[in-house]
Amino acid sequence: MQFFDFIRGRTSCRPVVAHATLSCALLSGLAMPTAQAAAAEAGLSLARAQQLALERSRALPAKDASIAATRELATAAGRLPDPVLRAGIDNLPVSGAERFNIGSDFMTMRRIGVMQELTASDKRRLRTSQLEQTADKAMAEKEAEIARIEQETALAWLELYFAKQVAELGRQQLVQAQLDLAAAAAAYRSGKGSQGEVFAARGRIGAAQDQLSQFDVRVKSARSMLWRWAGPDADVAMATLPDIDRVRLDPDALDSQLAHHPEIAVLDREARIARTEVELAAANRHPDWSVEVALQQRGQGYSSMLSVGVSVPLQWNRNNRQDRELAARILRVDQVRDEREERLRAHAAEVRVMLDEWRSGRERIARYKRELVPLATDQSAAVLAAYRGGKGGLAEVLAARRDELEVRLRALQLEAETARRWAQLNFLYPSGRSMPATMNSPEARP
Repeated sequence: MQFFDFIRGRTSCRPVVAHATLSCALLSGLAMPTAQAAAAEAGLSLARAQQLALERSRALPAKDASIAATRELATAAGRLPDPVLRAGIDNLPVSGAERFNIGSDFMTMRRIGVMQELTASDKRRLRTSQLEQTADKAMAEKEAEIARIEQETALAWLELYFAKQVAELGRQQLVQAQLDLAAAAAAYRSGKGSQGEVFAARGRIGAAQDQLSQFDVRVKSARSMLWRWAGPDADVAMATLPDIDRVRLDPDALDSQLAHHPEIAVLDREARIARTEVELAAANRHPDWSVEVALQQRGQGYSSMLSVGVSVPLQWNRNNRQDRELAARILRVDQVRDEREERLRAHAAEVRVMLDEWRSGRERIARYKRELVPLATDQSAAVLAAYRGGKGGLAEVLAARRDELEVRLRALQLEAETARRWAQLNFLYPSGRSMPATMNSPEARP
């Protein structure tokens, strides 16, 4: 009788027999709020969770440090190499009476000089450009990282949101299984049911408890994943579900928009770097000269001397050195171009599949809300009304209620899957960035 006392405490009905108690409990269950209506009005919204994730991320400051460091190197790359101070002693005697005597032999000279490598201005400009473009690539990688963080946070937020709703339906299914057992036991005691029905009802309770345990583990796992992104504040009540019926993508301009996707933008920057490396390899086919000026002081009575020299690297094997390097850089341009095209095709196919699944999910959700869920609810209410009028059995009422909960569970799982597709589509780009519509910018061209 404890279960019936529990039911009486939650309802306003005052049953006098077991069947009346079950009817009142069913009415109370049917009046329970829907999953979305039960969601807290105040709590951790999706946008707030993404903001917390961006603030907590250490990958973004690391990208900022990389960008700043590369720009510092770009400034240094545009300057001439440091001059080299050279000092020494030439023609020092090492034998005879004047050995190791600096000032006795007229050929012995103390020398001090400066050597400067004269790197061509075009090479310095290209090296600076290469590093600036590397910094631009790091900025594109940061954009991609922002999009990834927002998308992963959205997926974790939605997983926790729907896991809680599914767990609540699982609890309702457990209550329903307990009602089944109570009804089967009452029917068996009154001689209107079999013991096998009691055992079957107990089996449904065990299955419902096992399923509820799985749902609870899913809630804990989803909460842990959201903590990974948004931190301890993710433990507060969830806010309402965002509008998953709209995405920022324009299906009619999909190819143009995907050409600006952060991952594609990274490859665009990589292509720029590769083209600059081609120019730099071509410039390296012309060697840099070095100039040296040295003052040479001889012993007392001998005049000092000034020496001027020029050093020129001899590219005696250009075909197998400089030309090979140039050919490799040209092939690198082809490689990056082909990788970009392949990645763009794969990405476009993935997005189109997700769009189709999202659209299909929306249509199916609408069908569930418009037809299947109301039909299951009406059927459950009709069977209950027939039972109260003495024209139906309690087993039919309980079966109809089980069917209704199953339909609601399928609808909720479908909405969760559709919401995940929405998050993957809606956060292909950082939320703070407007969606590009054309391919007019140079970054969009390989």
